[in-house]
Amino acid sequence: MTYTPTKESIEMRAVYANTLVELANKEGKLVALEADLSSSMKTDTIKDELKDRLVNVGVMEAEMIGAAAGLSVAGFKPFVHTFANFASRRVYDQVFVSLAYAQLNAVIIGSDAGVTAEANGGTHMPFEDLTLMRTIPGTTVYEASDSSMLRALLYKAYESDGLTYIRTIRKAADKLYETDETFDEGVKVVKEGKDASILASGIMVSEALIAAEALAKEGIDAKVLDVYRLKPINQEAIIAAAETGAVVTVENHNIIGGLGSAVAEVLSENKPTLQTRLGVNEKFGQVGTTEWLKKDYEMSAEQIVERTKELVAKKSYAL
Repeated sequence: MTYTPTKESIEMRAVYANTLVELANKEGKLVALEADLSSSMKTDTIKDELKDRLVNVGVMEAEMIGAAAGLSVAGFKPFVHTFANFASRRVYDQVFVSLAYAQLNAVIIGSDAGVTAEANGGTHMPFEDLTLMRTIPGTTVYEASDSSMLRALLYKAYESDGLTYIRTIRKAADKLYETDETFDEGVKVVKEGKDASILASGIMVSEALIAAEALAKEGIDAKVLDVYRLKPINQEAIIAAAETGAVVTVENHNIIGGLGSAVAEVLSENKPTLQTRLGVNEKFGQVGTTEWLKKDYEMSAEQIVERTKELVAKKSYAL
């Protein structure tokens, strides 16, 4: 099957706003909180539908988490949105204590994931949010890859107890899944293969599929997996992927503490396997287009191809 990346007709932020309306009409428990980014996430377009259940607290992210905690205690289901850097490192203590430690129910949506922050630059470019959220006991951590997945994950989060973190981009994603697709296992095998396994998440899934096609032309049959749930991670699926003998992880995130680390943790304890990690390595964010930044941080399809070839060569040498 030939993979041709195609941008979806709907932006991820519009999916978020539309899904909030759907959920708000279910049982009346949903309250959406914003920290002065309603226009950035399209929730300003649904204020007539949500009315007083859409609250803009202003540029006060820590206070927004406190408000979410109070709403949860009162029996509501708060959906809290801000840029991922603010949703994680800026409010980490409040999330840890007021929501997680208190065992309350809330959904945090961190948008503008990684290099997709583009012109917002280094201070607003989140490469560490998944690391931070993974370390909080009892959290469920997702990264959405396209619009169908985002909608499904929002429904899952609404119906789940505890704290859920969903990482997403704001603009249109490459289409990967149909609208009726289910997302129950935490991992999707999007391409089978026997020579190497490329494990990706978010915008890097499309990049991994492009790389797999290029590798096929060079005689390497690569398996591609979308690891959209980083916690709890599907250990069985990771171990099964390691049967190829070479595992490549690629993420729009720091290689420390994110997907690459999560996979390494599973493999080191269950099936030691040759692995290489692509992602942000000892660098801060910077201004640039998404495509330029992918290349600068060495996680483009071309770079996935080169690192996969190197790992497969090591596997052959080891054999």
